[in-house]
Amino acid sequence: MELTRYVDDLQHRLATAAEAGGDEARQLASRLAAPLDAAVRLVLLDALSVAAGEISAELAPGSVDVRLRGGEPEFVVAVPEPDAGAPRAGAPATAPPPPLPAGLPAAAEGDEATTTRTTLRLPDQLKTQVEVAAARDGVSVNTWLVRAVATALEQTSSRTTGVPQKGGNRVTGWVR
Repeated sequence: MELTRYVDDLQHRLATAAEAGGDEARQLASRLAAPLDAAVRLVLLDALSVAAGEISAELAPGSVDVRLRGGEPEFVVAVPEPDAGAPRAGAPATAPPPPLPAGLPAAAEGDEATTTRTTLRLPDQLKTQVEVAAARDGVSVNTWLVRAVATALEQTSSRTTGVPQKGGNRVTGWVR
């Protein structure tokens, strides 16, 4: 997607608005045009990323990503295969999605007031595996990733607090 057209249009509008203010305003607009170029491109990229995220939420388990290539954004649409999450004939039905790990706030799955947007860059192969796992569990990629992070943090926390992990049969200490 070519952003230059939109940046040039904004600069033209700034120059037109400055015409009404006289010579000083025109000079100021001229001096602001170059620094605004990078800022406008950054704002447009941010808007495109947010839009892609919103579209991805509606397309789940498919997704839309914005990638920067040669200084210009491009959209990449990932549509899962029609049977990616469907059980095969004769195969047992998939189990319901696992519950959220203990200690994870209930708001982690959709309460926009308590969430933070984070950009995560994954290798294409890993992203595909995440999409397949999310589809298998019947949840969005975001929900699957939230659960994976929460589970990893829970395991890390139990290791650092000395609580044995599931299946652990090793005990250390002194007994009288």
